[in-house]
Amino acid sequence: MVYGALDIGGTKIAGALVDEQGRLVARAQCATPATRPAAELAAAVMAVLDELAAHPAWEELTCLGVASAGPVDTVAGTVSPVNIPGWRSFPLVELVRTHAKLPLGILPVLVGDAVAMTAAEHWLGAARGIDNALCMVVSTGVGGGLILDGKVHAGRTGNAGHIGHITVDLAGSRCACGAPGCVESLASGTAIAAHARALGWTAPSGVAPNAAAVAEAARSGDDRALAAYDRAARALAAGIAATAALVELERVVIGGGVAQAGDVLFVPLRRCMDDYAVLDFTRGISIVPTGLAQDAGLIGAAATASARLGARTRPEPALHS
Repeated sequence: MVYGALDIGGTKIAGALVDEQGRLVARAQCATPATRPAAELAAAVMAVLDELAAHPAWEELTCLGVASAGPVDTVAGTVSPVNIPGWRSFPLVELVRTHAKLPLGILPVLVGDAVAMTAAEHWLGAARGIDNALCMVVSTGVGGGLILDGKVHAGRTGNAGHIGHITVDLAGSRCACGAPGCVESLASGTAIAAHARALGWTAPSGVAPNAAAVAEAARSGDDRALAAYDRAARALAAGIAATAALVELERVVIGGGVAQAGDVLFVPLRRCMDDYAVLDFTRGISIVPTGLAQDAGLIGAAATASARLGARTRPEPALHS
């Protein structure tokens, strides 16, 4: 059996065909035209779908999962990603259904990108065997998903665990979502790079001034770069501790582009947890990087569709609301 998957975020649109063991059989990707009109965004999605459909394994497709940056509405099949302003209540499921040459009886299954990552990590990655966990994507935006009592908890509309839009600074500037001081407005890759530049950091000639470049500067001891990652770590720690106080976590798994910074992020994050996770039942939570790197969203989208449509081959990706 072959499972199809799309993973749509603020930086890239990726697609894959995934086998029963969670291995990618085929992969396609393009940059997300995040600031462009809705039709141009849709065209990018369709181009990725067309590339996948040209692969011989497409004929064996049994289901198709579509992961998207959120908020999503899995009931209506629409998406309104905070970091993709051209899509508001955009009918993504209908776009995929009408464009993709899907085998008879297959309907796209929508899932939030962080919930998809959570399903993948629980199936094959760093949250495997963990009953209560928070899995996070820290990239252009900040998203999250929850594993509660051994199951991925997506919530009524598919947005449970959306930690990026917890307010952690009451006096903070307005986030793109409209609320003040959200985790995302302080800890996303975009926010890290912007804060470093505001402190006077500049990227070397010919290097994009992004979070990866800030991480490289931090490794070299640049105080401004270190300060930008420290601020991000503090915001993440505050959000994680608040989540732990609500649902009692055993582990936090962090993926996405910013997590590629490694110790530049994880060392201050673990240190900052001591300031926020002060209640006995919130202390000592294991905080680890993703076990599936950049393909977690694709694997999780495939796993979610497999579970939803009864083609499940592993028990871990099962969802409940």
